[in-house]
Amino acid sequence: MSPTSDFATPLTRSNSQKPIAELSTAELAQALAERLAIAPGDWHRLKANRNARAAEQAAIALVYLLNQHPEEALARLQQASGWLDRSISAPPCPTHGH
Repeated sequence: MSPTSDFATPLTRSNSQKPIAELSTAELAQALAERLAIAPGDWHRLKANRNARAAEQAAIALVYLLNQHPEEALARLQQASGWLDRSISAPPCPTHGH
């Protein structure tokens, strides 16, 4: 699951051609979110990895916060916290059993 595919706003592909010093804070956060996103090919391997899932959600939260979407940021931070405190778990794969 990739944040760029699940959350169309404000997440868009960052400009990876700029030197890091020229990137805005929002662009840096976006690049981090893209880096931490769990790729479809890694989904089964990482879906229950609490650190990977929390990092992914925290990075997405930062992108939303920097793009003036505090409610979305809070929801993602709550998801990150849930992964870390074990109050949430990975749902079963929707493609299994069909």
